[in-house]
Amino acid sequence: MAMTDLLKAEEIKKALDAFAVEEFDPKRFFELVGMKAMSADNVRKVFQALDVDGSGFIEEEELKFVLKGFAKEGRDLTDAETKAFLLAADKDGDGKIGIDEFEILVHE
Repeated sequence: MAMTDLLKAEEIKKALDAFAVEEFDPKRFFELVGMKAMSADNVRKVFQALDVDGSGFIEEEELKFVLKGFAKEGRDLTDAETKAFLLAADKDGDGKIGIDEFEILVHE
């Protein structure tokens, strides 16, 4: 499923542009891209699209490239941004983001 099947292309572009040079803030990004207003079911579909290896988790290696999951021109997150994103979402401390943790972060 393409991300544009779930989100508006113009909102994706706006959110990516906002963080092209600015430090990445996942909560603000999710709001700008329109995910905060999405149902939990649709947020889970976005999660599944970002879970590149299909493990049921977004691991640190996948998280670094999360913006490319929204659009191929998305930039890579820095190591510091990746670690901050993981810290914000990983509520159980297992070093990866589960689908429930992702949905909670989006709707916080």
